[in-house]
Amino acid sequence: MRLFAWTSGLKKPQSILLAVIAGSALAGCHAPGGRQVATLSITQVPSANAGGPLQMGFIEGKALHAAPEQQIVLYARSGIWWVQPFGNQPFTKIQPDSTWKNSTHLGTEYAALLVEPGYHPPSRLVALPGIGNGIVAVVTQQGKADAPIAAKTVHFSGFDWVVRAASSDRGGEPNSYDPANVWVDSNGFLHLRMEQHNGAWSCAELSLSRSLGYGAYRFVVEDSGQLAPSAVLGMYTADDLRTDDVRSELDIELSRWGLPNSKNAQFVVQPFYIPENIFRFMAPAGVTTYRFRWDPGRASFRSDRGSVAAPGQAPISEHVFTSGVPTPAAETVHIDLYDYHHSKSSLQQPAEVVIEKFEYLP
Repeated sequence: MRLFAWTSGLKKPQSILLAVIAGSALAGCHAPGGRQVATLSITQVPSANAGGPLQMGFIEGKALHAAPEQQIVLYARSGIWWVQPFGNQPFTKIQPDSTWKNSTHLGTEYAALLVEPGYHPPSRLVALPGIGNGIVAVVTQQGKADAPIAAKTVHFSGFDWVVRAASSDRGGEPNSYDPANVWVDSNGFLHLRMEQHNGAWSCAELSLSRSLGYGAYRFVVEDSGQLAPSAVLGMYTADDLRTDDVRSELDIELSRWGLPNSKNAQFVVQPFYIPENIFRFMAPAGVTTYRFRWDPGRASFRSDRGSVAAPGQAPISEHVFTSGVPTPAAETVHIDLYDYHHSKSSLQQPAEVVIEKFEYLP
């Protein structure tokens, strides 16, 4: 899940709020059957900050008198409410001492829901739900008015890019990201690296600071042939602030997805699980240019050997999508190097890719 920045002013933290089961007999603070009424509180929140995909923090609280199988669902507000810490990990366990704690992407406001077993939390919400339909209690709190955390930016190919510092669940399971894994060398080439620090692997991602929309996108990659089977290099557009599953995502992805003998590249119009939305092929070692042209109702992809295609040179691969092509909104270009954890052959050695150039033409 990714969050984008906003520009609203910061507010001072409100006092801790409590939420109780609606409709219960509050006199004596007992629910029907003699069980005490559950109360939910937030005791510690992160900063109210630009957040988004850039930083994460910790949120803590207490759930007194919660039933044994009840859990916490967390949300952070950045324009809309986003489930935390990830869409595929929406639940936070309550400890035996009634406390709970988890990581969260930063937002202007934070929410905790005490929910019954079997509750299915939406990944994105315009407004928080009320009590009922599996929700036992709801509590919200403003983020702390700390000094804003400055995100790392790099200048590459004439554009400003914002570097990810927070974890991401792209690829199915969380990966950690370190801004130190992204840099531009003296030749103006972009480097992305995955490596291990203190027993933990970290990945690399950056995204454009503005949307480009329809037009031609071109990436020159030095060499991806050395990537381990589980490594993924993604060059794609994505609109992370939409409340539906249409994210204006067009992908060039270089990976064997953990299968050493499979094809190592693909063009995709998301969602990928629709068969006609994906085209796989073999990309050679050496410098390769990947591009797509995004037009209304049409996305044309192509790959070529070298940084400049010679006149009449046959492409490595090309494919045109005319179904499911998204309409531009607030999507931005992302370049992401990460490890695909669902594979049977996970990353064992550091990996690095070099992008010589990115180019956009309307």
